[in-house]
Amino acid sequence: MPTIAGPSSSPQKHVIGSRSEIIGGLRSAEVNTSRKRKLRSDSAAEVAATTVLPVNSISTPMKWKSPRRCAVSIPKTSDEEIKEDSNGNLTSPVISAVKNLSVCLDVKSKWNPRDDDQIKAVKEVLHVSKAPSTVVCREDEQRRVFEFVKGCMEQKKAGSLYICGCPGTGKSLSMEKVRQQAEDWAKQAGLPCPETVSVNCTSLTKTTDIFSKILGSNESGKKANGSSSPLQQLQSLFSQKQQQSSSKMMLIIADEMDYLITRDRGVLHELFMLTTLPFSRCILIGVANAIDLADRFLPKLKSLNCKPLVVTFRAYSKDQILRILQERLVALPFVAFQSNALEICARKVSAASGDMRKALCVCRSALEILEIEVRGTIDQEPQGAAPESQVVKMDHMIAALSKTFKSPVVDTIQSLPQHQQIIVCSAAKAFRGSKKDRTIAELNKLYLEICKSSMITPAGITEFTNMCTVLNDQGILKLSHARDDKLKRVSLRVDEADITFALKEIRFFRNCLL
Repeated sequence: MPTIAGPSSSPQKHVIGSRSEIIGGLRSAEVNTSRKRKLRSDSAAEVAATTVLPVNSISTPMKWKSPRRCAVSIPKTSDEEIKEDSNGNLTSPVISAVKNLSVCLDVKSKWNPRDDDQIKAVKEVLHVSKAPSTVVCREDEQRRVFEFVKGCMEQKKAGSLYICGCPGTGKSLSMEKVRQQAEDWAKQAGLPCPETVSVNCTSLTKTTDIFSKILGSNESGKKANGSSSPLQQLQSLFSQKQQQSSSKMMLIIADEMDYLITRDRGVLHELFMLTTLPFSRCILIGVANAIDLADRFLPKLKSLNCKPLVVTFRAYSKDQILRILQERLVALPFVAFQSNALEICARKVSAASGDMRKALCVCRSALEILEIEVRGTIDQEPQGAAPESQVVKMDHMIAALSKTFKSPVVDTIQSLPQHQQIIVCSAAKAFRGSKKDRTIAELNKLYLEICKSSMITPAGITEFTNMCTVLNDQGILKLSHARDDKLKRVSLRVDEADITFALKEIRFFRNCLL
């Protein structure tokens, strides 16, 4: 017979029993967890009891962590890299680097153009006379010159080197670095340091004074006496064998050698011929801006058997100028220039001449424009704080560039009367093609067309001819001689770009020049 289920065999009872078991298990797990927490808190209390707290940290309650957990919380950090700082806290190189970077960023943001000391620091960094610690963008040229000097010193053989390049391309600065490298290398190699003679030829009263400076710096030449000239004494000195004690090499750096080229070519030839004497110890390095010296004088020097090695310093490119400016400004503890402002300066200077000194002058001028602008805001708001955005921006740099590269021809054209400006504008349009000159009658025809289109009363042919004569006297136009004034040939003496730049701000001429 089927049995009747009693209260003890009820399925609800089994469910209740299983629930009580789960609750009991949870309570036991909670008890175990609380015991573990208690044990951890007891161990942390023991660590806290054995640790001596600084005075300033006792008053502030803080949550203590196990030193093991602090170390493990930094990923990929070995035990040797974890150190304690002065307060006993555990630190790692990663955290230290981040802190140092944040400190640097905070310092970089503290630029204040109203601070005279900061303005003075930026101007000093951008000054032409400020020699940087490293000469960048001229590594190849310096290496070639140094290898030449090093080879002469190793072989104890005289030699000559000619360095040419446009102004502001780092020639003089590179020679100073090469001189230091040569002295350092001689000390390391156990050789006697060379006797260095640096002469700026523009400071000489007479071109022949360069031989007196060379003779005066030579130890053997100081003992030479007589009525002979310094050149003759040097020739005699390098024509006979010297004692071993006085056999030092002589490094002669003749800067601005253009002065010797233009004033007295004989002095230049005699200077290079010193390196061809049988017992000469001269290492001659001539520095000049004349690019064509090799074409004008090297054939003559070659015939005299003293042809120098030529190293050319090219004009700086946009990227090189930008890098040099950044190298100078990175030493400052703040940011005073926007990056795009420096870039437009580098672009303009590299396109014009590649002269690094010109780029430095433009940056200083832009900084002065910002300084004047800030002083104006101080007069209006004496109590106001300088905003963080007051750095040298694009508009400051553009104003400095236009001020630096403004031609005197532009000022002359802008100061002309209106009808003379119309004549100049007519000439600019007339000579855009292949034709380089026109008659006064042809130029007058263009002048009448511009006046008619603008409803301006034109001048007569006689007055027009007189205005062309005035422009000829000012160096803007060139008039040829002819019996009839209408047959005189007219040509431009100035660049069309200068005319466009001078008149483009006036809407009337802007439309005429299209």
